[in-house]
Amino acid sequence: MIDIIKTNIRNVAIHKVGNKHDEDLLQFAKTEIDIINPLIRELLVKYFLFPFKSPEYFNFYHDIDINMNEVFVCVSKIFDNPETLLEQSVNLAKHLYEQSVHPQIKGGEFYTVYFKDCIIDGETVDAVGLFKSENKDIFLKVFPSGEGFEIESEKGININKLDKGCLIFNTERENGYIVAVVDNTNKGADAQYWIDDFLHIRQRHDGYYNTQQALSLCKNFVKEELPQRFEVSKVDQIDLLNKSVQFFKEKDNFNMEEFTNEVIGQPDMIETFNQFKSNYQREYELELADNFTISDNAVKKQARIFKSVIKLDKNFHIYVHGNHNLIEQGSDENGKFYKIYYQEEN
Repeated sequence: MIDIIKTNIRNVAIHKVGNKHDEDLLQFAKTEIDIINPLIRELLVKYFLFPFKSPEYFNFYHDIDINMNEVFVCVSKIFDNPETLLEQSVNLAKHLYEQSVHPQIKGGEFYTVYFKDCIIDGETVDAVGLFKSENKDIFLKVFPSGEGFEIESEKGININKLDKGCLIFNTERENGYIVAVVDNTNKGADAQYWIDDFLHIRQRHDGYYNTQQALSLCKNFVKEELPQRFEVSKVDQIDLLNKSVQFFKEKDNFNMEEFTNEVIGQPDMIETFNQFKSNYQREYELELADNFTISDNAVKKQARIFKSVIKLDKNFHIYVHGNHNLIEQGSDENGKFYKIYYQEEN
């Protein structure tokens, strides 16, 4: 979790980065921004940092060597010597410009910011922020004029709408730092240029990642593999999904053997699950840990995609949240049916 209650801005450099495909300009500032007004400083902290609410974190990486990742190298030099922020911000702006080749990418202001005293998971560290503002809003200015008022319009940046942002925390350098990302314009063919092409990051292998991957594994096993290998009804599948989510909600720590024994239960089904897990990891090139601390935030997010619903033609949906023994399936001369038992109607 990120805590910015004591965070303050030390350095800010701003450059204008256009679209290289359209031969837009790349404009460099020769000096850093000198923020004297405390209100402006407070507004900038809000604009830059308030959008970072997701507990999902990332690391810089490179397929050959982390020191070939341009952003990692530039940011490392800033952490080593904050006085180089302007110099390295120019290098970062050049790198961003080289990635801005899709015709739909908008030009905008690119900010490199040095923050003091950020708190990440209880640890107080400095951070470097990289931000890009692409969209401008229209603001109305109302002011007195003579015996009345006048209205003018002006284009500007809405401090409640950060387009793209990245916070790099000065910790775990050997693993590519801890990185938080915001991308509120990630729709369309240009979606990945900020995360993949410019930053070149991948999800950090922490409790959030492990919880997310383990729940995805369970969902895919129940939905894809289980019906092919065993004779299971839709009700049985939903019951297994509900048990999986409940296991993650009730436990603080995940143990794969404990999970398979408590949730899956049957030895032949456990063996099939373990085989599916091995194939799943190999196919998707994943590292699935057998033991980890469960992330409540990841459970809440993943639980939303566990659909506990039976769809019957286009007429009915049955939502199954609890005891699967209270629902029976059968058929008669009128067709297939479900029989549902309940104590009271709400």
